[in-house]
Amino acid sequence: MRTVRAALVLSLATAALGVAPAAQADPGHVVTDVRLSRAGVAVSSRNTVPVTVEVDAKFPGGSDGEGLHAIFDRVGGTGHLNSLLSAKLTRYAGTTADGKWRGVVRVPSTANGSLQVKRVITSSELRRDEWDPAEVVNGPKLTVTGTNQPRITSRHLYSPSPVSKPYTIRWSVINDQTGKPYGSRIKVNLNQDYSCTYGGGQVFLTDTAGYLTHTYPAESGTVPLTCLTIAGDPLPIAYGYASTKRIPGVSATPARTSAPVGTKVAVKGIVTAGPETCPVHLQRLYGASQWRTVNTSQVRYGHGFTLTAQPAYKGNIPYRVLFPACYGLVTATSKSFTIRGL
Repeated sequence: MRTVRAALVLSLATAALGVAPAAQADPGHVVTDVRLSRAGVAVSSRNTVPVTVEVDAKFPGGSDGEGLHAIFDRVGGTGHLNSLLSAKLTRYAGTTADGKWRGVVRVPSTANGSLQVKRVITSSELRRDEWDPAEVVNGPKLTVTGTNQPRITSRHLYSPSPVSKPYTIRWSVINDQTGKPYGSRIKVNLNQDYSCTYGGGQVFLTDTAGYLTHTYPAESGTVPLTCLTIAGDPLPIAYGYASTKRIPGVSATPARTSAPVGTKVAVKGIVTAGPETCPVHLQRLYGASQWRTVNTSQVRYGHGFTLTAQPAYKGNIPYRVLFPACYGLVTATSKSFTIRGL
């Protein structure tokens, strides 16, 4: 479940709704024909244009009220969306096992280019975590002339920010064609993680310049994917994403502050919000300013780690722990500490 939805979110982050099926479609689910009321549309700005979609299909085993959704995939041109999902198609003839469904696809400007009906899913699949689409052979194509497409960008204020504090993102929605704001307040949704795929979330209005500044609460772990969307039916017509950079806290304490030369000394610590498997390096000071890695380990579940120091000579030896940039956290170091070689 997680793998399928994570792949979907990742594809959306590159402006594509490319849903990879979790398994082969039910061999009994067959699409026999798909028809569109129009072969091409022109659409501007944040508007959508409805195009009627009719699907003849066999979905044995489905409930009597089962609806369908047609998936249009990009086959030419460029646009912010690489795929498009129709609104719910309802059955108007036959049975679920062998029937005809009709509805609309609400085409946005962000679908600019050439799209083709490639797959069909059921409404119940859309509500679930996995999609198992029936393939469409030689589906009809739709040419979209999309102008003044909305472009969503983000900028982190006070970035990177400490993991223990809230962080602020300034979102912007502008006309991609002119590079200027639309001049009106725009209704948008803010969401995070897997919910970015399906839209929804908190509703806000930008200002007339297209800006929305929002402060998010501090996260105890890695910050999830953060997004701003413009609602559509059933999925958003535009997506914007922010990759959050934060500064972790790194603490380190040696088990002993002195030890005979060559003795191994455990150094334990915590990387605040540090994900599992991220590396940590124990470094020793050489000369006046050169820090060199002498031992390496990984962050464990619970953000803790254990490293090993081994005094190489008699006298005070300065050490520190380095956490390199990993999973949205920037490079950080602990305070230096001393182990005296005896």
